[in-house]
Amino acid sequence: MVINCILMQKNRTLVKWLCCFALLLPSLKTFANGDKTFAELAKESNAIVRNEETVFTVHAVNSGTTRFKTTITVLNENGDRYATLYVPYDKLSKVTSIEGTSYDRFGKKIKKLKNSDIKDVSAISNISVYEDNRAKIASLEYSVYPYTVEFEYEMTQKNMMFYPRWYPQGAEDVSVEKASLEVQMPAGMPLRYRESNLSQSVAKSSSATQDIYRWEIKGLTPIRREPYGPDFAELVPQVLTAPATFEVEGYQGSMESWKDFGLWINKLNEGRGTLPDETVAKLKQLTANAKTTEEKVRLVYTYMQGKTRYVSIQLGIGGFQPFEASFVDSKGYGDCKALSNYTQAMLSAVGVKSHYALIKAGEGEAGIKVDFPSSQFNHVILCVPMPQDTMWLECTSQTEAAGYNGSFTGDRHALLITPEGGKLVKTTAYGPEENLQVRNVRIKLDETGSGLAKVNTHYTGLQQESRDGIIHRLKPEEQRKWLYERIQAPAFEIEKYTLAQKKDRVPSVTEDLELSLRGCATLSGKRMFVNLNLLSKWTSVPGQKEKRTMEVVRTMAFKDVDTVEIEIPAGYTLEYLPKPMRFNSPFGNYTANVKMDGQRVIYTREMQMGKGRYAPETYSQLVDFYNNIIKADQEKVVLVKNIQ
Repeated sequence: MVINCILMQKNRTLVKWLCCFALLLPSLKTFANGDKTFAELAKESNAIVRNEETVFTVHAVNSGTTRFKTTITVLNENGDRYATLYVPYDKLSKVTSIEGTSYDRFGKKIKKLKNSDIKDVSAISNISVYEDNRAKIASLEYSVYPYTVEFEYEMTQKNMMFYPRWYPQGAEDVSVEKASLEVQMPAGMPLRYRESNLSQSVAKSSSATQDIYRWEIKGLTPIRREPYGPDFAELVPQVLTAPATFEVEGYQGSMESWKDFGLWINKLNEGRGTLPDETVAKLKQLTANAKTTEEKVRLVYTYMQGKTRYVSIQLGIGGFQPFEASFVDSKGYGDCKALSNYTQAMLSAVGVKSHYALIKAGEGEAGIKVDFPSSQFNHVILCVPMPQDTMWLECTSQTEAAGYNGSFTGDRHALLITPEGGKLVKTTAYGPEENLQVRNVRIKLDETGSGLAKVNTHYTGLQQESRDGIIHRLKPEEQRKWLYERIQAPAFEIEKYTLAQKKDRVPSVTEDLELSLRGCATLSGKRMFVNLNLLSKWTSVPGQKEKRTMEVVRTMAFKDVDTVEIEIPAGYTLEYLPKPMRFNSPFGNYTANVKMDGQRVIYTREMQMGKGRYAPETYSQLVDFYNNIIKADQEKVVLVKNIQ
């Protein structure tokens, strides 16, 4: 209670001090809009965007200019990152000016950026060998809070595929007093845009030479996401803009439809699928005895995996255009575009039709805006249509199973690049029956409560991905360490382990463990309390709010099935057996049963969870469901020792 009083006093002092601070900066308005004061914006914020202006001017289909200016007040050390400006550029863009100034809490100038303060660094990603991506970085961090920074820069662009994506509130811990986006188009040249979560739509105006589109927001306080809530981007104001027509290094295209965008990709890829005659002959010999199209695909895919490696080289239009298939064939490397184009060429050589496909890859990535044709993708894979279904190929991996999308590219839209243009399709979604964990445990218990366990676990789909990673990336001693860190059991030693993978459309990993367990059971007098669920206990319950406001979002479906057989020591008989348990909810189901069979206790447990979006009022049911499971997973059998 004393602590709470101290915190309350500190909060009152902070608010009072922040109000005074706002008054000491005459250039910065105290009120963001009619009802948001500086103190209200500062509450639970690490920084406040005081004013931010983005002006994007389109000169022609192949050139444009961006002018950006921002003023940010940093409130504490957690907001220091907002005192650093990061401006990326490449061969097709140029930073023409950067300016910056910082002020202390009283509005007194601390520092003005010099040219020597601006670092120019390579921005090569850790998966690339060479890119022309670079960045200008300037920092005005200060050690006394609060302080204010002002940054301004201008850059020119020759890659007009990308118009601004405006997210004025870019993080959960930031307030925004005022922000605006203005797009200036040549008169008569259309601008395409998509608005979300705005209180006020675009304001349009025009002059003799320009059509002007302007968006403005005010008074945004920090976002407080809720457990199992929607993606952050769904909660904040945003405007996506895109051209109708554009040009990159002489390649002109349209984004007015997905079909049109696909036709532009076709232009980039045209004539890049030719293979040497000797390679074609080798592929035909390789697949000569294949009995099905799928078998042909697997043979070619395995050949590609063994012959190539992923190397990213992104230069100018090469960031969008693949290397020729003949180049990859001779060099043995390429990026996602080049390797997908190469695999497509090889499949074509053996009579199998496939489609180059653009996708937004990454585990947990938000889906693209399907109603807004534009360049929203970061990866390329290959789609092979089959008579009954579709086979997807991840051409950058030397170890991936043919046909498996997984968490990286599964359950999302991809843009197929067909001869007729682009076409949106969904990749494979994996449900509970594909994402399995089926575990069988046999334990021989001794009179001290310790035991020897043999554990066989079969993982499939998304549930096998972590094991897939350690099989291919870690040495045996590192694998053992990884298992020690992940196995949820009482004190144990790993005596033996094996991991074996099967590469099907839904790949699987079988894990066999021999464990020496201490604490399988606890002793109290003549009684033995035996833990039933040793390896699969549910332990996580999200926090509960008084009133839930956001939808409940579950992104992964799975099914866990456990069978545990415990051989009890001689001289003990059953005293207590837990009753069968069953819990049902909108999110999933749970059952647990225990029975005695001679000197064996047999425990079975099944937990199945779905994925989807649920109404906010169902959240309390999710919390109750998890709490019930945690309680059920703690159940014990009680044995009593026979006394002669």
